Amino acid sequence: MSERLPPRTPGLRRQAGELLLEVLIAVLILGIGLLGIAAMQATALRNNHSAMQRSQAVVLVTTLLDAMRVNRSVSLTGGYALSRTCTVPAAGTLAATDLNGWMQSLHSMVGASACGTVSCSSGLCTVTVDWDDSRASDASASGVGSGAARYTVSMSTQL
Repeated sequence: MSERLPPRTPGLRRQAGELLLEVLIAVLILGIGLLGIAAMQATALRNNHSAMQRSQAVVLVTTLLDAMRVNRSVSLTGGYALSRTCTVPAAGTLAATDLNGWMQSLHSMVGASACGTVSCSSGLCTVTVDWDDSRASDASASGVGSGAARYTVSMSTQL
């Protein structure tokens, strides 16, 4: 006698390749997710660097204002006056040495593109710092210098 095969049920068929397709789709979804995580990490690092620069600029502005308060008589006579410059001024007097050290700190902590301005009028002194923040703003390099990607911190105090 011949053996009889069990009857086939119409709902059950042999699967051929469906598992491999499911694995490939899962790997694709995982890859897209990992790319998204990498992009978020890059954005977080870029924004963190920008925030660090802003914090350091604020600290340096308040440091110079404190030095100006200590040397009040020279500050009120314009000894700390500095038109917008991005170069480190020469040291000499106490005020010039303060400005020299401040600008060196500005370049090392905020960046080489940092520029500073100091002005006093009727006892009200303003210190302004601006620098290239194109890394955080995704601005193109052609916009640097034109104000497109420059960030500014300014503080005033009455001496």
